[in-house]
Amino acid sequence: MSDVKLVNIKKIYPVSEPKKKRSLFGKKDEEPERRRGMNLQLTAEGVVAVQSFNLDIADKEFIVLVGPSGCGKSTTLRMIAGLEEISSGELYIDGELVNDVAPKDRDIAMVFQNYALYPHMTVYDNMAYSLKIQKTPKAEIDRKVREAAEILDITQYLERKPKALSGGQRQRVAIGRAIVRDPKVLLMDEPLSNLDAKLRNQMRAEIIKLRERINTTFIYVTHDQTEAMTLGDRIVVMKDGYIQQIGTPQEVFDHPANLFVAGFIGTPQMNFFDGELKIIDGDYHVVTDGICVRLADEKQGRLKAKNVPEQSVTLGVRPEHLSMADDGIEGTVDVSERMGSSSHLHMTVNGKDMIVIVPTEGDSPDYRGKTVHLRFDGKAAHVFSKEDQKNLEY
Repeated sequence: MSDVKLVNIKKIYPVSEPKKKRSLFGKKDEEPERRRGMNLQLTAEGVVAVQSFNLDIADKEFIVLVGPSGCGKSTTLRMIAGLEEISSGELYIDGELVNDVAPKDRDIAMVFQNYALYPHMTVYDNMAYSLKIQKTPKAEIDRKVREAAEILDITQYLERKPKALSGGQRQRVAIGRAIVRDPKVLLMDEPLSNLDAKLRNQMRAEIIKLRERINTTFIYVTHDQTEAMTLGDRIVVMKDGYIQQIGTPQEVFDHPANLFVAGFIGTPQMNFFDGELKIIDGDYHVVTDGICVRLADEKQGRLKAKNVPEQSVTLGVRPEHLSMADDGIEGTVDVSERMGSSSHLHMTVNGKDMIVIVPTEGDSPDYRGKTVHLRFDGKAAHVFSKEDQKNLEY
């Protein structure tokens, strides 16, 4: 078993202000609670990097922590690894409290963004190093290294030094070095961010294959939502040190909990309109830019169960769910990007930038500079509160 449980985990970095120097966050006499960094909050205790983090990770589950830079995802991973001290809260691995357990005794392995290979050692020695430190018998070391090399298709590179390898090959070595130990938990901190687009696609597929061949729990950190959607059993969307939503990739895509998740998950990102939620003949409708759309039955049920009142809302519709029409929301096409089977139309609608994806069939028209009209159906519309930005269905 290798389940992981995080209970009310919090990370605060103490901040000491030098005498006679102006604070980075504001004047010296300013209230700490009112000071803000770019993403992180500064309180009387210090900079809050992770706040009230609660998560149960099942044995052999693949969890992805995703969010923008500075959201606290890598800090969370480093606390699990033992590389960062936990300010408060409890961390359990296999039911054992490990807050004060040294990193080497947690039975975890970590793959870093920059590979962190020993340049003077061969690939074989890099992969074998941790086993030699543990005084593992030579025959077992050789068996484990060669098994891992075969899984990762790097057997032919075992006698080479890292400098003779490509970025993708080095990352495979780094992963191999981690899995030879048969760790309970494998932590991966943005392992593909240094690779080009083609290699990233290849390595994503390799990680999926690897996951099927080794019995361990994966915790993967990335800012790339494509990686999150393709790799994770569940994804944890983070912002400013807080969890915004936890769910399967499809759940998070189809039912975003708030405006941030809706805008962060999905490529291109969701379009947002100002609108009104109205009750007409007992059913919920959304009204925006002169059109009125009845929401789908499943949305009706959730809104009625919560007895949501009529109100001004932010309406979200994904680019692929908007379609051309004879009338409807009016916009001007600024740029048309041809993507083969579809075109991405960058438009201005009521002073806001929008993107619409339209299928390309044969010689499709050039929409640049043209005024077009858009419509959507009631299943594609997401309604968010103007007050707290939460999805009104949940």
